[in-house]
Amino acid sequence: MAKRLEEIAFIGVPDPAREKLQVRMRTQHLFTLSMTAELFRILQDFSRSTIDTLLVKGPLISLLAYGDPAVRSYVDLDLLLRHRDIQAATQRMLEMGFHSDVPQSAIQAGRIPGEYLFRRLGTQHIVELHTEHTFRYYPKPMPIEQLFTRSRKVLLDGRGVPALSLEDDLVLNCIHGAKHFWEQLMWVSDIAALVTRHPELDWEKTKQAAAEVGAERMLRIGIQLAASVLRSAIPSALRSDIHEDRVTEALCRRIQGWLPFAGAAPRSLLARAMFRLQMAGGGATGAAYLMRLLLSPTQEDWVAGTEERKSWLRDALRRPFRLLRKYGSNE
Repeated sequence: MAKRLEEIAFIGVPDPAREKLQVRMRTQHLFTLSMTAELFRILQDFSRSTIDTLLVKGPLISLLAYGDPAVRSYVDLDLLLRHRDIQAATQRMLEMGFHSDVPQSAIQAGRIPGEYLFRRLGTQHIVELHTEHTFRYYPKPMPIEQLFTRSRKVLLDGRGVPALSLEDDLVLNCIHGAKHFWEQLMWVSDIAALVTRHPELDWEKTKQAAAEVGAERMLRIGIQLAASVLRSAIPSALRSDIHEDRVTEALCRRIQGWLPFAGAAPRSLLARAMFRLQMAGGGATGAAYLMRLLLSPTQEDWVAGTEERKSWLRDALRRPFRLLRKYGSNE
């Protein structure tokens, strides 16, 4: 909004509102500049250590969707790498002055958190490293080698940054929206803007990328939501798929009922489970996806003081009870 109003010299905007918007915009620009510099340092260091990395979300989605890495708000940098490189990458992050939220003993033991989060103390810089194992909300295992094979360079502040193909990026953002129940309008806007700004999207490749990871319905939901909420066009290659999938229409109506609450009206554990099941296609496929999520522990399920022990079974059995305590009382 600040960017659009700036284009018309804030005509008609009260001074206090104009000043607040301009301060917010300057703050976001400065934050983006500092995070971009941090990104370049990390990429350079990883490259010297032969650690292949892809930038996802954050400034990249802001650039791809809105043409400016500083327009869309974000709080961290998200980098995707192969799981086999996570210990080397952790060591590089520590030597660059970052603090790891995941104990090194747990990383060395091979335990899989929700993400490998690093903070540079004394700054607002947060970096999350992801691997094919931490992206557990993909209905099928993330095909990490294919993603790297299809990757490309995107120009960010005049430098080429490794990124997913446009089609894989769209699928990833649809999966990310589904993971978070599409609770924020920003995520719907990202899809609408990606579709609108990039007519070069190859929709057959997009459908293939979604099918490769079992995210066909997640893709359809993202495209239908963008059309219903923000009036973006539905690509002809997806119209019949969306029309024939009645569950997509029903889920979109449900999500549109959630959107005004922006996550402030949490769903019960049963409602969350049904959403996950349907989002993955329903039936046996959806049930398998739901069970995998239900039994895939994150660091919240680890027993304090035992991080160095690889005890998947114990953590997996603890997880359903933790989720029940967390969401079971929600109406």
